[in-house]
Amino acid sequence: MRKGMKKNMELLEVRNVSKHYKNFSLENIDFVLPKGYIMGYVGQNGAGKSTTLNLITNLCKCSEGEIYVDGITCISDAIRYKESIGYIGDEFYYPANFTVRNIRGILKNLYPTFSVGKFDELLREWKLSEKMKVKDFSRGMKVKLMFASVLARDTKLLVLDEATNGLDPVVRVDVLKLLQEYIADGERSVIFSTHILSDLEQIADYIFFIHDGKKVLYDAKDELLENYLLVKGERRAVSTQLQKELIGIIDNAYGFEAILPSERADLLTSEFHFEKPTIDEIVVHYIKNME
Repeated sequence: MRKGMKKNMELLEVRNVSKHYKNFSLENIDFVLPKGYIMGYVGQNGAGKSTTLNLITNLCKCSEGEIYVDGITCISDAIRYKESIGYIGDEFYYPANFTVRNIRGILKNLYPTFSVGKFDELLREWKLSEKMKVKDFSRGMKVKLMFASVLARDTKLLVLDEATNGLDPVVRVDVLKLLQEYIADGERSVIFSTHILSDLEQIADYIFFIHDGKKVLYDAKDELLENYLLVKGERRAVSTQLQKELIGIIDNAYGFEAILPSERADLLTSEFHFEKPTIDEIVVHYIKNME
């Protein structure tokens, strides 16, 4: 076996990866994403989400650690590694004066696996004009064009960095459907950074929560939601022991709310109301706890 290749064929493996800048460090990020699954990569602005995704796509180099996509590193086979990744960000990356026809020609010459037939099929499905300059496209049309560019290639990993920002609800539903179709054959996966955590509630299989360059939570989404309770009540009813277990207490006009590990539900009395939290609520309370 060549150096830089692995028998373990998890689709994406990020192994003890760090990246050091003057004013920020990504520290010891470690996770795997199996084939056929979607990972939500979440955190505040500046937490390290884009840095991680840039390391995966090889836009920048790791200070420490290794990244495998479909069993290979960029060092072992740069062409195959990069060809296996499709990337869509929140910025439209084609020149404003280009038409779809111009873009098709470039992609055909740039990527060996680019399928003109698949690209044209998606253009027809989404009613994207070949003659109109892309500067005149709506935000939703631009996102669909970027998806067409990626889906017309034989990629294994789709990397999305805030790609659904600014989309209307109808287009967002279309995009989420695309992601589920992308992984349907069980051979491809998606890592999806977004601030719209309700999207992840619908489609994510795993959640990785990063804060200040460090891992906070990493688990299967369903396990994560089962592992916590959203607790509401009055402060006066909180015992000393319960106070130690509550995460991210937020006071409001009616008392407080916080997150509690489900395994400590025995600390709750009838004075408290509790329910299953959303991903958004888990993230918000953990961030509050770290302030």
